[in-house]
Amino acid sequence: MSRIIGIDLGTTNSCAAVVEGPEQKVKLIPYRGGEYTIPSIYAVDDKGNELIGHDAKRQWQLNPRNTIYGSKRLMGREYDPNVVQQINNYFVYEISEQPNTNEVLVAVGGKRYGLPQIASKILQKIRDVASDYLQAPIYRAVVTVPAYFNDRQRQAVKEAGQVIGLEVVRIINEPTAAALAFGVGRGIEREMVAIFDLGGGTFDISLIEIRDRVFEVKATGGDIFLGGVDFDNRIIDWVLEEFAARNPGVDLRQDPIAMQRIKDLAERSRIDLSDRKECAFNIPFITMTPAGQPLDVDLRLTRDILEARTADLIARTIETCVRVCQDAQLHPSQIDHVLLVGGMTRMPAVQRAVTDFFGKQPSKQVNPDEAVAIGAAMFAFSLEDDSNLKVQLLDVIPMAIGIEDARGQMYEIFKRNEPVPNVKTLSFTTSQDDQADLQMRIFQGDSQVARTNELLGEFTFSGIRLGRAGEVRVEVAFNLSQDGILSMSAKDRDTGVEMKTTVKLSSVRR
Repeated sequence: MSRIIGIDLGTTNSCAAVVEGPEQKVKLIPYRGGEYTIPSIYAVDDKGNELIGHDAKRQWQLNPRNTIYGSKRLMGREYDPNVVQQINNYFVYEISEQPNTNEVLVAVGGKRYGLPQIASKILQKIRDVASDYLQAPIYRAVVTVPAYFNDRQRQAVKEAGQVIGLEVVRIINEPTAAALAFGVGRGIEREMVAIFDLGGGTFDISLIEIRDRVFEVKATGGDIFLGGVDFDNRIIDWVLEEFAARNPGVDLRQDPIAMQRIKDLAERSRIDLSDRKECAFNIPFITMTPAGQPLDVDLRLTRDILEARTADLIARTIETCVRVCQDAQLHPSQIDHVLLVGGMTRMPAVQRAVTDFFGKQPSKQVNPDEAVAIGAAMFAFSLEDDSNLKVQLLDVIPMAIGIEDARGQMYEIFKRNEPVPNVKTLSFTTSQDDQADLQMRIFQGDSQVARTNELLGEFTFSGIRLGRAGEVRVEVAFNLSQDGILSMSAKDRDTGVEMKTTVKLSSVRR
């Protein structure tokens, strides 16, 4: 049986790891040149060649329209014009909607792809690197996702693996994986750990109780539109404002190459300011005046400017921490350790905010960039037949799952932070004489109004026994898997006959 590797499929960078050797040490799988992370970027150059990872990143300044990055945020979600408009303010590749399915499509190299297809290309690159390193084919993996990913987004990750024949044997939440990296092998009797995970594109906070090799999530929360990309965008806005003030009438947003150069330097400057108080923000020959005179960007970006511009983003992370502590019925002082995960947690202002909220300095025992992949590899190893590492994960769903009632309200079947796996059964009766079908719309989210939550799908159960209204009783089972993915079945409560199920989902289940 082939090895199971752990994969951290990130918004900006991805990483893989494996447990190997008689010492059963976790090894990050190196890419060529000794780097352990692979940029989550896919591109097609002007000759039609596919480029993935570092090769794609090296050319993205000159080929921005055919370079796809940061797309994980939209994977498994319906096309939303408002969200797309926000993304188009900073990303220059084309985003469109698949007719009839509402699937988000991106254009690259003259073709349109669904986002699971883009993710599959990143996964293929990771698998190729791992296969070369291990000198063996890879068919199975444990893949991590943000804790705040909903059912459809998790399904999209599974689909991305299926596209390339990679079995995603388990999906685990990124904070839970980081907790494994921290807790396995330490012989912890009982400790409460907060995982503050602020990465390139998403934010999660999970409170996890560790009891030796049992990891029980007490509560989780997050925001899939809050990460390093958003901090970079605040720098971009500042640059554009300063440039426009000095060069009235020149709009750099209309120049995709100029925008990409600014974005690239914004990311590097934000990283630099974690260690420095200020840095030069210089881009020569960014554009030309109508008269043909070259214009430069020549600014100085300070840590104070960055912190002022992003204070509300940091405040949003703490607001989520407050809610999650309330959900878990824990005071911040009851947390034994706080772990920082994700590159954005290197920002001093983020560290100060976390320290102030929890009343303690964050632990330095995990690497923010590597902890998730290491934890995924540990869990992957625990699933192998010959493994002596046994861990138990007791996870929860991040948002409520329910059905739309006759008033358009959300009737919750699984409440936020209920444990997974989980099964609930509900009984329904027919509302019309000789009713042959039962239809229901499933949503996930925390709003009381169903339509403002994420639509997971429309389920139709057909073959209902004909009878008078109210006489036929249908029992529907809602099964939530360990991966946090929902499946449903129904049967006639009186006869036990199961009914045929059809599911209509916009992008990941067809």
